[in-house]
Amino acid sequence: MKVEGRAVCLGPDIDTDLIIAGRYLRTKDRKIWATHVFEDLDPSLAGRLGGSVIIAGKNFGCGSSREQAAVALKEAGVVCIIAPSFARIFFRNAINLGLPLAQADLSCREGELVVVDLSAGIVTAGEFSREIPSLSPRMLEILAAGGLVQHWRKRE
Repeated sequence: MKVEGRAVCLGPDIDTDLIIAGRYLRTKDRKIWATHVFEDLDPSLAGRLGGSVIIAGKNFGCGSSREQAAVALKEAGVVCIIAPSFARIFFRNAINLGLPLAQADLSCREGELVVVDLSAGIVTAGEFSREIPSLSPRMLEILAAGGLVQHWRKRE
């Protein structure tokens, strides 16, 4: 499974409240979440996420276990998130929703083309390539299906 997009650079410790603030969770409308993603970090960021690969620092998705954070990022058009480490619950929420994650500590150049080959375990940013830890075959199946629900529907 291969994804590519333009880099959006973020720092460490991006928590779920920073991804989608609690004040927007009164609605279940994913489109609203997508328009307000990262609003408290940078109000213009939501509009730049379509087709992007987020490259962040350690501990991405920390904080509350709200599934809406991964949903909001996927709905905003993020195709992959790369960080040295993820909060465990965020990691599973993202995989279950079909949002690919890759574990790597990368320097980031805003707007640079990033290609992530999850099957081969390689990320390429510009002319730089690096091996990344492979996801399990089951996680790759879930991602390829578009998420856990779609994965189970295909199996039935």
